[in-house]
Amino acid sequence: MIPAYLRDPYESGYTYGELSYNRRSKCWTIKGEPCVTELAKRLFPGCEGRGRGVARFTAHRRIIGELNWLMLRYPLRIREGDRPRWEQALEEARAYALSREQRLTQPLSASPPPDSFAGELMPFQREGLGFLLSSRRALLADEMGLGKTVQALAFLASLAAFPALVVAPPHLVRNWQSEAQRFLRLSGGVRVHVFKGLTPYAPPPADLYVIHYLLLRGWKRQLPQMGFQAVIFDEMQELRHGGTEKYSAASLLADSVENVIGLSGTPIYNAGGEIWNVINILDYHCLGDWESFTREWCYGYASNIVAKPELLGEHLRREGLMLRRLKGQVLSQLPPKRRLVQQIDWNDQVYRALMRPVAAQLEKLAAAQGESARAIIEDSICQTQRQATGVAKAPYVCAFVRALLDGGEQVLLFAHHHQVMDIYKQELKPFKPRFITGRENDRQKAEAVSAFMEGKTSLCCISLRSASGLNLQRATCVVFGELDWSPAVHAQAEDRAHRIGQQDSLLCYYLVSPRGSDQAMQEALGLKVSQFVSLMGDGPGDQDQALRGAMDARARVRDLVRQLQSEDWTG
Repeated sequence: MIPAYLRDPYESGYTYGELSYNRRSKCWTIKGEPCVTELAKRLFPGCEGRGRGVARFTAHRRIIGELNWLMLRYPLRIREGDRPRWEQALEEARAYALSREQRLTQPLSASPPPDSFAGELMPFQREGLGFLLSSRRALLADEMGLGKTVQALAFLASLAAFPALVVAPPHLVRNWQSEAQRFLRLSGGVRVHVFKGLTPYAPPPADLYVIHYLLLRGWKRQLPQMGFQAVIFDEMQELRHGGTEKYSAASLLADSVENVIGLSGTPIYNAGGEIWNVINILDYHCLGDWESFTREWCYGYASNIVAKPELLGEHLRREGLMLRRLKGQVLSQLPPKRRLVQQIDWNDQVYRALMRPVAAQLEKLAAAQGESARAIIEDSICQTQRQATGVAKAPYVCAFVRALLDGGEQVLLFAHHHQVMDIYKQELKPFKPRFITGRENDRQKAEAVSAFMEGKTSLCCISLRSASGLNLQRATCVVFGELDWSPAVHAQAEDRAHRIGQQDSLLCYYLVSPRGSDQAMQEALGLKVSQFVSLMGDGPGDQDQALRGAMDARARVRDLVRQLQSEDWTG
């Protein structure tokens, strides 16, 4: 049954103004009496309209129903020529409202056509496909290892939405090529083309095009003109920061395509407000503009700290904007992860030697003028300490890992700095470790994955922020030799092993040193988790804890610097 607020507005002898459509800005505009325009500005997130008697707001199916509700109380004339567009928009809003109610009461389930898709989806993956088919512009935020890639390919196959474009991080381009060839069945075979370089060219005909985020800015004007039937943004947290050429190019691209799907197991890294940038790509201003979003959902104008992340997460799920499933909800055969924080020894002499440059940096900081200059020096000091911490404990991390390897474990070892990785390479050389860092090309990274999965080595060393998309479920232990400020980075690293197919109970060791940056970072990790967990619906939210957890990195860096100022680094 169509909701009452979506019935046809009644005809009356009096109207309060005129409703018209602006084709360039894709907005509906009310020009009418102040009592109506003032109410509209208060009701509609992101509503614009300078001066009296004008209210403009973005046209999309979630807003049309609210606008129709307003017209039930304050009838408006529809401008000559715009009535067919209004009637079409109203029908789309009605269809969306009905599908949303069905989705909330009974999860949709769908299977891709066997003649265009090879493979069998699990029940929860069929529900994921049903969600994507009913939403068409949404974020699939399943926890790591639940098969977001295969659900996205099933979505493309079900709609026959070709040509399609996948936007992915550089290290996942090869994975999309192989997965497309594995799961898609198209007449004449699956044609995949990977864009190369920043300079646009005429690409060959293909069914699936793949481009990595770093190239988007070069193809900003060309991609929206290429007639894609669907766009998949993999690891969509790459777009959590607005104001960049990459983000602008992604926004233009998404606006030109009907079907836009985002994939990310960790769309929120540090601050809950980052979800606005992600969702705004999928459905422009469905959460209002940035000003109204921060005013209503966050702690005031321009704040990116969501006041009630669990409420926002529920709103996104209810509106069909996000689907999130956890391994514990759908994969009973997957053993739970166990996290052990273990303090290890370190070389204090090495640490102090590496920290000597801090004395000069602290002197520069004391003399620095201006917030920007101080921030640059503070960041440099913090980076020096993080590297010194990692190097000072690296031999002891290697000893710990050596014991695991001697016991027959298959280990993923994570770190951040190249200098730390060099120590791992030397100390653990007898175990023939493979490496996936910023130094290897795509072929070398793929070979490292194959070597580990095929049992040619029991140790794979990986940079913390190079872990997304890797499938290394042969691992039985994950070891963090260095820490990152973000809990999402650690969760992503853990899930390289904790995926479909993982048979053993997975142990995750966090090796922390008694001094240096580890203690502050460990504390920050515990505080920041609530913002991510609550917003994503992983557990109960705590407003005060979320606020503490979203403490910005600048404050943490300053705390570290203040601690260093109390010590003597000249000796």
